[in-house]
Amino acid sequence: MNDLLNHPLISQRYFFPRRGFLPEPFLVEVEGAQLACYYHEVDPQAKTLVHFHGNGEIVDDWLEGFVEAIAQIGCNCFLAEYRGYGSSTGDPELGKMLEDVSATITALGRPQAELIIFGRSVGAIFALEAVRLFPEVAGLVIESGIADVRERLLLRVHPQELGVSPAELDAAVDAHLNQQRKLAAYPGPVLVMHTRNDGLVSVQHAEKLHLWAPGRKDLKIFSNGNHNDIMFVNVQEYFATLHRFIVSL
Repeated sequence: MNDLLNHPLISQRYFFPRRGFLPEPFLVEVEGAQLACYYHEVDPQAKTLVHFHGNGEIVDDWLEGFVEAIAQIGCNCFLAEYRGYGSSTGDPELGKMLEDVSATITALGRPQAELIIFGRSVGAIFALEAVRLFPEVAGLVIESGIADVRERLLLRVHPQELGVSPAELDAAVDAHLNQQRKLAAYPGPVLVMHTRNDGLVSVQHAEKLHLWAPGRKDLKIFSNGNHNDIMFVNVQEYFATLHRFIVSL
């Protein structure tokens, strides 16, 4: 992985890890760290939703409510954690976090066709890496997701601070974080959810992600809520939309 993505300034300015306490973690060994994920199984024969959370969040935040709602839909739920977040060890370095996706998915030991990948906010970066690596997964959900990673990085760091030219940063992003290319290569069903009033990640990101998906796709734009309360404000419609998508797979 390009060392530029592991630059300390990107780690310090782009990621906002918090510590947590997970009493019964599903541990995933990765290079230089141990990821404290969480797995809830309702039926070993059911599909498993693999959830990559947003920035500033940790697996612990999703234990109440979300896991139960996914169980009611009839799915197992795997909450993926990042290095440096929650009860995981290591530091949040973007390049290494991308590399961790393969080990995270593989650790479940489930066939690709039984997995549904879910990426929220910055988690969309890792969700799209997951479908790049595992293109036969049953479906992909992107909620409040990021389409243009370069735009998000440039909000917090300048290429000169990283010791590179704008062209060199563009090349690194294109090589490893091209959301359009990753999504365009995924043939499975895609659900994109966003709120029109998202003050952190513009709804235009959702529109681009939906446009780029080549197969069966749905776009749900909620009229209420903001980036961090989209699920809570729209809880019934949110999970009804998710339920319809999952049972259609």
